[in-house]
Amino acid sequence: MVAAVDAGDLEEGRLILGREYPFTPVAKSSRRYTDRQCLRVFYRDGFLDRYSGTKLVHPAALRALSVIMPGEFPAHPNWLMSQSHFAFWELFPTIDHLVPVARGGADEESNWVSTSMLRNSAKAHWTLEELGWTLSPPGDYTQWDGLSGWFTGYLEANPDLFADKYLARWYRATVHTRGEYRLSATTHPPN
Repeated sequence: MVAAVDAGDLEEGRLILGREYPFTPVAKSSRRYTDRQCLRVFYRDGFLDRYSGTKLVHPAALRALSVIMPGEFPAHPNWLMSQSHFAFWELFPTIDHLVPVARGGADEESNWVSTSMLRNSAKAHWTLEELGWTLSPPGDYTQWDGLSGWFTGYLEANPDLFADKYLARWYRATVHTRGEYRLSATTHPPN
């Protein structure tokens, strides 16, 4: 392509570029998932980062620790890395699209996986094959619940924390989602 451009044949350069390395614009669209949608994926995946296999921690359990110990475990509301404990990047679960939406993946639960904020940022719009990553099997939320049980129990024992709207919202979502999973386990027990 550069040889064609050097020879003054821009049209040939364009053809080569379009054929061998075409530009594919990335569609930017904001996605917002409800707390319950997130928790259903986190519970389904056993609070594991599906790209690394490492344990993740319930978002509100991390935030509760920040409320309890703000100096030792700070969290910035806008995710400023310089003002948030690094655990929020390593352990905070988020939803990622296994096949990026910008690359044709569907924005639906069958294409969602749990990962850390750090891995989500690193993956961006790349496919697992392009990164050389593999998908780890999901965990079992009955073995590791991401400190969900600790979080709900701690709030119940310290009701003044319900004044924090974030914690109260995630508490309600956790109790609801945990109830869904317990009901599912009793109506559809494993083989």
